[in-house]
Amino acid sequence: MGKTLLHKTWEAHSVRQLTSGQTQLFIGLHLVHEVTSPQAFQMLRERGAKVRFPERTFATVDHIVPTDVTDRPFIDSLAEEMMSAIEKNAEEFEIPLFDINDHRQGVVHVIGPELGLTQPGMTIACGDSHTSTHGAFGSIAFGIGTSQVRDVLATQCLAMDPLKVRRINVSGNLSDGVYAKDVILHVIGQLGVKGGVGYGYEYGGDVIDSMSMEERMTVCNMSIEGGARVGYVNPDQTTFDYLRGRPHVPTDADFERAISWWQSMASDADAVYDDVVDIQGSDIGPTVTWGITPGQSVSIDGSIPELGSLEGDERKSVQEALDYMGFAEGESIAGTPVDVTFVGSCTNGRLSDLREAAKVAQGRKVANGVKALVVPGSQQVSAAAEAEGLHEVFQEAGFEWRGAGCSMCLAMNPDKLQGNQRCASSSNRNFKGRQGSPTGRTMLMSPAMVAAAAVSGEVTDVRTLLNSEGEIWTTRV
Repeated sequence: MGKTLLHKTWEAHSVRQLTSGQTQLFIGLHLVHEVTSPQAFQMLRERGAKVRFPERTFATVDHIVPTDVTDRPFIDSLAEEMMSAIEKNAEEFEIPLFDINDHRQGVVHVIGPELGLTQPGMTIACGDSHTSTHGAFGSIAFGIGTSQVRDVLATQCLAMDPLKVRRINVSGNLSDGVYAKDVILHVIGQLGVKGGVGYGYEYGGDVIDSMSMEERMTVCNMSIEGGARVGYVNPDQTTFDYLRGRPHVPTDADFERAISWWQSMASDADAVYDDVVDIQGSDIGPTVTWGITPGQSVSIDGSIPELGSLEGDERKSVQEALDYMGFAEGESIAGTPVDVTFVGSCTNGRLSDLREAAKVAQGRKVANGVKALVVPGSQQVSAAAEAEGLHEVFQEAGFEWRGAGCSMCLAMNPDKLQGNQRCASSSNRNFKGRQGSPTGRTMLMSPAMVAAAAVSGEVTDVRTLLNSEGEIWTTRV
């Protein structure tokens, strides 16, 4: 009987079975940032403990970093305190830190792959729920809480519950104007925000196989929004081509040996899954969230659900979402006015995301009254985008071009919604108050759809901006 990548990786990193039924799992790579690590380091001090394998831990700053003015000390005293804490902790415990003066700095789930820290067959942990992003490389990557950050720092191990594996096949082809973000929003809409509880999601099929690594990262990033503990894609030639030459990746003959091992970790052809879900790529359209969970979404040409067909808890949750978001049941999602648009985050702040948004922005202008932000996911992404002139495209269109950071995703920095502003966002969560205002309203969509909303002033089907060849056509103003 064949094994899945999850099972192979789990067994390769298993230290022992615990009486609780959990596995003591060795963690190959530990990523830390400034928000969830200070208390963990303090707990080490209180116990007189050291970091067990400092060479397996890497730190960056991302959540609290201002994306406009980064002069120190920061205006926000709490942000300055957290920045100072990670600087002190990194120095004291001899951990590499990519701070704002380091060209490698960026959102933790962006820099891990681009530096080659993320590799197939790894176990990866980080005090951030969207660590599942790294599963795009065929790793088993999961978010952990602060006490678990402490445990990994001190022992390089975690006690983990075993997982079932659900294979999600996305077959066929995507239509023009449909992106990886639409795929994962569709998956979550189909399976629900709790559908993945107890599972790891393995993504495959024609659509996934044809995706770039950055697109696969987008899909895996939001596995957690579907309730899954991890999400991953089996490593293939696309993976190896991306990793070749990255700073922390083996070189020359060692790289070829690494490929051989990475290939061996992929799920066997006869692997047995606990569940299999089949989705047709042609059934997926540009998708927009209308509610207060990522599962409350609809295709751009669809309508918000009507309460009459719902019962019990589902009816209650939909009513709550309608009340908060200010929608009426049965209302079309297209044409919804927006106040703010945001392209960025660990979900969609990579170079390919900025390229797709720039195609829409080029030759157009941000609509009157709309505040439009573009935030690269890392300093390297920013430099690459500027080398291509993408920043000029955005600025000419009236977008604000910002420095690298998490920005409006969690809004633990000056980039926040005000009052009940409505935001078209390429980030990953649309919970109440997610973007900094307790009454702010977030609608998730692809970067191209965000850009389309910015220039039109309302939620707009990006396909209306495509030419007959399926490319974005531009206007000259």
